[in-house]
Amino acid sequence: MRADSKVSIVIPNYNGMAFMEACLRAVLADAPEAEILVVDNGSTDGSREFTEKQFPKEQFPGVKVLPLGENYGFPRAVNEGIRAASRPYVILLNNDTEVQPGFADALADCLEQHPEAFSAQAKLIQLHEPSKLDDAGNLYCALGWAFARGKDRSSELYEEPDEVFAACAGAAIYRKEVLDKIGYFDEAHFAYLEDIDLGWRARRAGWTNRYEPKAKVYHAGSGTSGSRYNEFKVRLSSRNNIWLIYKNMPLLQLILNLPFLAVGFAAKYVFFLKKGLGSIYARGIREGLHTCEKEKKVPFTWNQLPACMKIQLELWKNIGKRFG
Repeated sequence: MRADSKVSIVIPNYNGMAFMEACLRAVLADAPEAEILVVDNGSTDGSREFTEKQFPKEQFPGVKVLPLGENYGFPRAVNEGIRAASRPYVILLNNDTEVQPGFADALADCLEQHPEAFSAQAKLIQLHEPSKLDDAGNLYCALGWAFARGKDRSSELYEEPDEVFAACAGAAIYRKEVLDKIGYFDEAHFAYLEDIDLGWRARRAGWTNRYEPKAKVYHAGSGTSGSRYNEFKVRLSSRNNIWLIYKNMPLLQLILNLPFLAVGFAAKYVFFLKKGLGSIYARGIREGLHTCEKEKKVPFTWNQLPACMKIQLELWKNIGKRFG
């Protein structure tokens, strides 16, 4: 039995006309037995209609398009796809990607070989500069900074499998049965850091997250938001970061990390101030505090203490990795 027969691939799309055909043809070539669910987030550029026309059910029975009435954000879109998925493993894949041969099998095999793993992400390589890495695993540190391991380094590096803080949801596989237990992606995020949140929750529940370099994918990057730094991304990222920390850190851990977080947020503010985005960053923080008032923390139970201690040590260790 092919590994891809156990896999559902969820591809969220919002105005991705420039990417959809190349993305789907690469997926179909790599995983012909996979269930492919394209969740259209209220696109207005004709990309949904184009996808339905180019990949009709009669010719491509494994491809299904799930249309949403408006743009509900990344978490809502992928959650709709996960709910509709019928296979035990769910791969999430950004529409601005092109998977390489062996991608789906490598991710499925990773979970088969690591029963303690909740998720595994692929090696993301920059589509327009393939000599450079885009993401070799998502990390998070005590300064309140999320970062992609290996970003902009040589794409020949990071060829060894490893554990990571969380899997980048742009190209990652998840156990659906665990998602059903710990909850799906937090739709309050709309976009950004929802994968860190999910990976953090899985870690507290005793699972691990992995990086599998045999699964390779080219990624255009910023295919929806349009650039690395813009008002939309800066505001949502700072808002979601506040919510991420409050939600996932038990009170004592939050108090322990306050000095580090104060330094980290101050440094980020200065960074964005120099880019003319300081007020946008501050606005996002205020919105994050309001989110904390109306949303609920992840409940702490004493059996989570060993996992929380391990996470805390990793948060400190990752400060060094950020500057290494």
